[in-house]
Amino acid sequence: MKRIALCVSILLMVSNGNSQNPATNYDESKVPPYKLPDPLVLSSGKPVRDAATWRNVRRPEILELFRTHVYGRSPDGAKQVSWQVASTDPKALNGKALRKEVWIQFSGKPDGPRMNLLMYLPAAAKGRVPVFLGLNFNGNHTISTDPGIRLGFLWKDKQKLPAPESTRGSTASRWPLERILERGYGVATAHYFDIEPDFDGGIPYGIRPLFFKPGQTSPAPDEWGAIGAWAWALSRAMDYLQTDPAVDGRRVAVLGHSRLGKTALWAGAQDERFAMVISNDSGEGGAALSRRIFGETIRDLNTRFPHWFCGNYKKYNDRADALPVDQHMLLALIAPRPLYVASASEDLWADPRGEFLSLVAAGPVYRLLGKRDLGTDQMPPPDTPIQTDVGYHLRTGKHDITAYDWEQYLNFADRHLR
Repeated sequence: MKRIALCVSILLMVSNGNSQNPATNYDESKVPPYKLPDPLVLSSGKPVRDAATWRNVRRPEILELFRTHVYGRSPDGAKQVSWQVASTDPKALNGKALRKEVWIQFSGKPDGPRMNLLMYLPAAAKGRVPVFLGLNFNGNHTISTDPGIRLGFLWKDKQKLPAPESTRGSTASRWPLERILERGYGVATAHYFDIEPDFDGGIPYGIRPLFFKPGQTSPAPDEWGAIGAWAWALSRAMDYLQTDPAVDGRRVAVLGHSRLGKTALWAGAQDERFAMVISNDSGEGGAALSRRIFGETIRDLNTRFPHWFCGNYKKYNDRADALPVDQHMLLALIAPRPLYVASASEDLWADPRGEFLSLVAAGPVYRLLGKRDLGTDQMPPPDTPIQTDVGYHLRTGKHDITAYDWEQYLNFADRHLR
């Protein structure tokens, strides 16, 4: 039992922060000059002057660049995916919620990879409700002390082990379920390890091999990494949500924290069914500008997490300026849908200023499409949210997702999903 508890502690540390390179730059005066590629200039050099050109030409160009150089290509559609409702409880959380567990099977084999989608919907809701969809780090049973949630699993030495009861509700502070339900929203979540365990060498235990060609044993350099797999699975959860009669499939917000914030952004960029996209402390490879050398770098990502991105991304270690894209262009792919980026004041590893400046640099695309950008290029002080058609806040504190963050996301959703 002590060994299992230690493994859980390690997983929590992985999800809460990162060991950092002692050579990391945290000095603004030492950020080298950089020039961002223009999201509104075609690869031919011609400017984008109207929404149709953005939609039909430039947006597909940018998507293709991210698929080729950063996240890799994901398979189309969901040919092998099926689902079944495994359990329901209309009086969960002392009667405040309908709890539902849905098994989403990724292959035709009963022992193949399966994502367990946990849902809570307001018990008093009349009609279809908007939903926040996001992956969790440590298992569905950790987001609440609700004894009705099935215990999940943890991994040790590449072995899948049952999670102990002592871990139930261990990350509940990141999922303020009762407050979300009180505001009239539902929650849907799944453990990201269900899709692919998050360690180098985890690929045989996840979904990516289901799509290998005959004789293939590893992804091609431009094929999806683990972030691509996690994002693809969010779209498969969306497939289900659009069939659920209690959910308004036109009002689903995808969100994520840290590496799962990167995942939410990539899912939202590719899948326009997501009505809103929320990135919490997503940092390098997420919302933060890669060319702004501050905090985590591309080399850090590819060295410590070589399974996250496609093989081609490794070509840009120490060469961010050679990338044909930067992360403001990822944010621009979400336009004209509402987008929220959040940072934490003590999370310098994730480069809060780089996250803010990335959202600013995506502003011209939002304006082209008739939406409002942040309206400023001056970073706000901590705990002073800006919300228009895009949103940003810098929360006082460390790398985490908190009740304060959720309150801003709920306010933003009230503006755009009501």
